[in-house]
Amino acid sequence: MLKSKSVFIHPTLANSYQFQSNHPFHPVRYQLTISLLEHIGALHPHQIQQPAKTDVEHLLPLAHSQEYIDVIKGLSISSPDNSLIDIAEQYGLHGDDTPYFQGMHEASCSIVAGTVSALEAVMTGEIDHVYHLAGGLHHAFENRAAGFCIYNDAVIAIRHIQQQHHIKILYIDTDVHHGDGVQLSFYADPNVCTYSIHETGKFLFPGTGYHYEKGLDQGFGSCFNMPLDPYTEDESWLECFELTLTKVIQHYKPDLIVSQHGCDAHAYDPLSHLHCSMRIYEQIPNIIHQFAHQYCNGKWVAIGGGGYDLWRVVPRAWSHVWLAMSDHELVDQFKKPELLPLPEAWINYWSSYATDELPLYWQDEPHMITAMPRRTEISERNRKVAAIVIQDI
Repeated sequence: MLKSKSVFIHPTLANSYQFQSNHPFHPVRYQLTISLLEHIGALHPHQIQQPAKTDVEHLLPLAHSQEYIDVIKGLSISSPDNSLIDIAEQYGLHGDDTPYFQGMHEASCSIVAGTVSALEAVMTGEIDHVYHLAGGLHHAFENRAAGFCIYNDAVIAIRHIQQQHHIKILYIDTDVHHGDGVQLSFYADPNVCTYSIHETGKFLFPGTGYHYEKGLDQGFGSCFNMPLDPYTEDESWLECFELTLTKVIQHYKPDLIVSQHGCDAHAYDPLSHLHCSMRIYEQIPNIIHQFAHQYCNGKWVAIGGGGYDLWRVVPRAWSHVWLAMSDHELVDQFKKPELLPLPEAWINYWSSYATDELPLYWQDEPHMITAMPRRTEISERNRKVAAIVIQDI
């Protein structure tokens, strides 16, 4: 594969996108991932770029109502007006899910700026790939926050690019939770194909993403969902992913890929029921990387998403995206059966902060994840759904 120019974007202000201190969506994930990449020499501080486009407030209406934006801004100050606090719940800004916090408008705007800048950079033609790990807030709707997401950066950035370029975009979502906010935004748009592989909504938030959700009007046939049974393991996950995504991309032939890399399908993750290992997170970016060069002349933007085992899963999984994008030598090492140790200095530094024992290797040790006794039954059900997903392509 040809070497390609890759850019890593991380807005400093994204580190302040934080709900309560014990909330599962914690920005320490960014620091852990960047630190791991720096410890192996795959990323240097001077390579981390700030968004080129910093003023994005005028772009927010591409995904959200002005009423909603005004509420977000009003609840972002240190002492919000009581009238806004009283109506926060109707905009999804309440409870343990997505509570409002001081500075949320500014932090959310910085994340939008990162994804907008990423897509703009790729569309210049000078850069092949951009990684913005703070992006991927795929549950936000036009008038409501949900699933830890306030502004839908992917929708805003894609619509912004659509205004400038007449291109077909494939949005790939590998988060264990269905990418509902993005799907709904483009449900009638034939120029954006949404593909989401996730745990079935029968048992998991947000309760959507069934195989029969295919789009509306002119967008019918540009929406694909691959819902998986609880306790799905690596082999079945990868089989369904490769089969369905290959068919989708062959059919749709996009000009640009935007991929969301939630890493909460791992067996350790506390907010889902899938039972995968680091193996899928090694493979996902490699598969998408190959497709980007095969179909899109290399144009690929990757954004983050969910992932709530902060210490053992997220930094390893998200690092794989950058390793694939930058054609790092470790990518070939992962093809070998031997376990590859994580840098000792990284483990020693973060051990004093971690609430879980940090892993010793890039891969999961075989004895750490128990095999599912109903593997054959689960795999067969997933295979049947995959066949339905692609039957009309």
